[in-house]
Amino acid sequence: MRIDQFLKRSRIIKQRDAAKKACDRGMITISGRSAKPGHQVAAKDIVVVEWPDRRLEFEVLDVPDGNVSKEKALSLYHVLSDEQSSDERPSDEQSSDERPSDE
Repeated sequence: MRIDQFLKRSRIIKQRDAAKKACDRGMITISGRSAKPGHQVAAKDIVVVEWPDRRLEFEVLDVPDGNVSKEKALSLYHVLSDEQSSDERPSDEQSSDERPSDE
């Protein structure tokens, strides 16, 4: 099964077009290699999905033949790690009210 189809059917990414775009942007890797949308996925593959604020790593347990229920979708993979990145940006040291004026 294609990785973009697997990501949609497993409900990791809700739309196949979004899964395809994620592959095209290099956000999906399979066993350490960048994956194109048509890359075939099989059981025991390790897949990493990297969003700007999250990194999900999982092992493929089963590849479905067709559409699957919400309950079965969860049994298609095993999450190895799910990390949220805290992208805290430093605030300005001085606000506009505190900046010295030109007098």
